[in-house]
Amino acid sequence: MIKRSEIQEMVKGYAEEPKIAVIASHSALDTCDGAIEEGFRTLAICQKGREKTYSDYFRAKRNADGDVVRGIIDEVVLMDKFSGVLEPQFQAKLRRESALFVPNRSFSSYVSIDSIEKEFKVPLLGSRNMLRTEERGEAKDYYWLLQEAGLPFPRKFDKPESIDRLVIVKLHHKVKKLERGFFTAASYDEYREKSQALIRNNVITSEDLAHARIEEYIIGPVFNLDFFFSPLEYDMSPIELLGVDWRFESSLDGHVRLPAPQQMGLNDAQRTPEYTVCGHNSSTLRESLLENAFVLAEKYVRACKQHYDPGIIGPFCLQTCVDKDLKFYIYDVAPRIGGGTNVHMWVGHPYGNALWRTGTSTGRRISMEVRRALEEDRLEEIVT
Repeated sequence: MIKRSEIQEMVKGYAEEPKIAVIASHSALDTCDGAIEEGFRTLAICQKGREKTYSDYFRAKRNADGDVVRGIIDEVVLMDKFSGVLEPQFQAKLRRESALFVPNRSFSSYVSIDSIEKEFKVPLLGSRNMLRTEERGEAKDYYWLLQEAGLPFPRKFDKPESIDRLVIVKLHHKVKKLERGFFTAASYDEYREKSQALIRNNVITSEDLAHARIEEYIIGPVFNLDFFFSPLEYDMSPIELLGVDWRFESSLDGHVRLPAPQQMGLNDAQRTPEYTVCGHNSSTLRESLLENAFVLAEKYVRACKQHYDPGIIGPFCLQTCVDKDLKFYIYDVAPRIGGGTNVHMWVGHPYGNALWRTGTSTGRRISMEVRRALEEDRLEEIVT
């Protein structure tokens, strides 16, 4: 692991106005929109063949005074692969230009965790050592952390023969490597039938199936709780609930809009839905549930501090289901900016707006923290 003290020493030599850099995918638009709102310049690292969203359609235009009049991306760096960020010359460029890097899921998916921890010597706005917890199967992944924190998560089934209720089987998609090959089953027979059909249709592999996580399917709505933890805050609560989002999943959402007779009439390749996230929407919680949501965040923050010093910094997302008794179950954790925050850019999150009295998306909240750290000469406290 790159020593945090090395990164902290690095930012002491940064310019008064650093640049916000991000991998151009996932939640990059929210990150850059928020940075522009707080007066920072932005840099998007793009991969060839998928750059036009950033290089053309959301490119920033500034007037003679340097104010942005259109767009949010000041600079695009085009690479053959996202992993090109590891090139020593590019890292030197980022440091030379006083870049602060916002890690998102695309960063930790396209660049190996080992490389992020040992080779990427650029200040991260967030918790470098916690990115590994997202990798299911790690000895101390987020399931381990949830257990240590005493937080609720769905019951795990160690073998498919034990299935006695509706479960969800979590594994990677065979072709779309960064997507899901999830499926549900209510018995071992259904598990075998569906898994074999998915293998035949090139959705999953038998090798991935052997290492899949099988857990109870919580029947209820899904709420992704977008939190923020500020190590700079000493007067008010350092934990903020900025907003709540939920997902559109293909082809699942298409299935649920079909009448039951049409669902039953689908062929073998169509019958089992896939769970590929393709969009997000905004939501709120009934107010009697908000305190319970904060309890989840408080326990998570304490466990992070205990087991992954310095703990969580900045944004994190607890992805939850709420059952019929209004109990939360955490089924996934993002120790960085969540995947659904683009739905709040510019207009902000409902709770973040109310808290800060202005449009506050997760992207903007990150840059607000940078602005405060600069004003208080505490930048080293929010980087790793």
